[in-house]
Amino acid sequence: MNSSIIRTALFVPASRPERIPKALAAGADAVIVDLEDAVEEALKEQARAHLDAFLNASPEALVLVRINSAGHHGHDADLALCRRHAGIAAVLLPKVESPEQVAKVAATGKPVWPIIESVQGLLALQAIAAAQGVERLSFGALDLGLDLGLSSGTAAAERLLDQARYAILVATRSAQLAPPLDSVFPVIGDHEGLRQVTRNARDMGFGGLLCIHPGQVGAVHDTLMPNPEELNWAHRVLTTGATGKGVFVVDGAMVDAPVIGRARRLIERAGSAAT
Repeated sequence: MNSSIIRTALFVPASRPERIPKALAAGADAVIVDLEDAVEEALKEQARAHLDAFLNASPEALVLVRINSAGHHGHDADLALCRRHAGIAAVLLPKVESPEQVAKVAATGKPVWPIIESVQGLLALQAIAAAQGVERLSFGALDLGLDLGLSSGTAAAERLLDQARYAILVATRSAQLAPPLDSVFPVIGDHEGLRQVTRNARDMGFGGLLCIHPGQVGAVHDTLMPNPEELNWAHRVLTTGATGKGVFVVDGAMVDAPVIGRARRLIERAGSAAT
């Protein structure tokens, strides 16, 4: 797992430990073992024990963990588990609403990925992003939409959620964090819908998506990959720019520093997609 280039982060429930190796083999850039929403309340303690046993038996495995939220009775036990295992590379903190909540998770010594899922989280976003230990941001469109009273899946709801995406991007750039990940796409069989959501996330500046099914991973990676025409253009821009000209023309369009920066990002994205 690359700590900076993350296009896909695939959830797998800790209550189904037999699925963890399958998730690790699915080709995602990161695997998130979930102790929160994917685990029913009666199975929380058992799920934690399953993850503990898996990590003890698989010292080579590297996973992320979504713990229960700050107000949940299992929160402290989740943190203790994360503190014990070197195989836990980062901790996802759901429903985060304050930098103090982040600080408690960061005390485990693990990078923190706050998930913005409420109005209070949005209001505290800048402070959350700037908190010590934060590596990248994400958000939960379904929970945030519920808190805002949106009609999930409608065009109107997406217009409001895009404002949350904008705020997350601004906070990310301000705090110099790794590129954020967009929310999950909940319709597993809708491949074209997933590709459209991925294109939108890519064009908005997100690094990729949270995923809920192994079948989503390849579609996200393929969609994020620049097409041959884009790569050809980027290479020609960088080749011409290497001559030292401040401003020049490629394909009839002016090229200056911001355009060169876009070309470099395309090349970087192609390199990450090939790994």
